[in-house]
Amino acid sequence: MSEMMEKNLTPEEKWERATIANNFIFYKVMHNNPEICKELLEILLEMKLDRIEMRQEEEVEIDYGKKGIRMDVYAYGVDKAFNIELQTSDTGELPERARYYQGVLDVDQLNKGVEYSELRTSYVIFICIPDIFKKGLGKYSFENICKENSEVVLNDRAYKYFFIAKNYDKILNEDQKDFLRLVLSNECSSGFSNKISKMVEAAKHNTQWRKQFMEFERQLAYSFREGKAEGKAEAKEEVVVEMLKKDISPELIAECVKLPLEKVLELQEKSKVNA
Repeated sequence: MSEMMEKNLTPEEKWERATIANNFIFYKVMHNNPEICKELLEILLEMKLDRIEMRQEEEVEIDYGKKGIRMDVYAYGVDKAFNIELQTSDTGELPERARYYQGVLDVDQLNKGVEYSELRTSYVIFICIPDIFKKGLGKYSFENICKENSEVVLNDRAYKYFFIAKNYDKILNEDQKDFLRLVLSNECSSGFSNKISKMVEAAKHNTQWRKQFMEFERQLAYSFREGKAEGKAEAKEEVVVEMLKKDISPELIAECVKLPLEKVLELQEKSKVNA
C-alpha cells in the first residue's frame, strides 16, 4: 500500500490492515517476544547469540516534527548491544539517527560505571522499505575505517546496518531475503516468516495494544495539525518581517495578513526593522 493511501485510512482501517511493516506492530512483536527478536538478529547479522535481554521499560517516542513516529527495539547480550528500527519512509536523517542511537547504547552502559574498554559491541540496524542511499543494494554495512588507508580499521566495535526491503532480491542470504520480502509484501516463504505472521495476527487481537494504537494515532494526528498550524504562523511572521523591510506600514500589514496590530508591532521591535 502506498504511503498516500495509508495516510487516508482511519486508525481502525490501519489496524486491520497492519502487517509487520507497521512500526507499532513491529515494535510490539519484537519487544514482547525476545526469542523472535533474537532469531531476527541472528538472521540479519549472520551470527549466533547465546541470549538477549530486552530493555525492560517500553520507550515509544513520538516525534511530532518532521521525523514522524519513532519506535526502537533495544536488546542486550553479554557483550553486545542492539538497536533495531523499522523505517517505512526516507526522512532524510537516518544516518544521523544511527549515530545518535549508537551513542544511546554507549551512554546507557557508561551510566552504570563501566570503563570504555568494557563497552559492548554495538549494532544499530535500520530495516528500511525505500533505498535511502539509492545505490541499488539490499544491504549497506558501515564501520569506521581510515580514509588514507582502508586496511586500518578504527575497531571501535560500532556497526551500522541498513537493510532495504525494496531491494530484497539483491540479498544473497535467503533468510534475510525472506524476511525483507515479508516486510515489503507480507509474503511468507519460510518457517520464520510464518512465525512472525502468526504473531502479527495475535498482536492485532490484543485489545490493550489496539487501544494503545488508537490513542497513538490520535495523538499523532493532533500533533500533526498543531505542527501545521504552527508552521503557518511562522510563515505568516516571516511575511510580516519582509513587508516591514519594504517600508509598508504596520497598520496595513496587520490588515493584509490578518494579525493583530500589536503582534505586528512586536515583530517590528524584535526584528528591529523600521522600529
